[in-house]
Amino acid sequence: MSELSLFLKDNKVRRENAFFAATKSLLNQEGQPLLWEVRPITTREDEAIREQCTFFDSSASRFRLNPSLYMAKLSAAAVVEPNLYNATLQNSYDCATPEELLREMLDDPAEYQAFVKFVQSFGDFSVSMEERVENAKN
Repeated sequence: MSELSLFLKDNKVRRENAFFAATKSLLNQEGQPLLWEVRPITTREDEAIREQCTFFDSSASRFRLNPSLYMAKLSAAAVVEPNLYNATLQNSYDCATPEELLREMLDDPAEYQAFVKFVQSFGDFSVSMEERVENAKN
């Protein structure tokens, strides 16, 4: 196999979804917190969300990112289950967007912040390049 062939998409490791108990207020039949399925966000998705959350600050004559809107949109985009785009679910919480629904479902600030932090760290940013190389060897 040539060096170039190692870079082909077929050789790329697929990132798996993760599960997270986002709130103690939504429980299954056994009384356990429901697990939310979260997927990794792609670079393209991240850039599009970042663009949606950037505004021009005329007082400073520069573009700024609205961090709370960015994290809400990023977190909502990462959720696979529950489907935050489902109209029935949105209507049950009287919400019109996935970000609003996420904030309503996780209405405890500590739970919301824990979920946002989970989504941020889900990209495996805490693992150093040396550890990644060592893991790839094994």
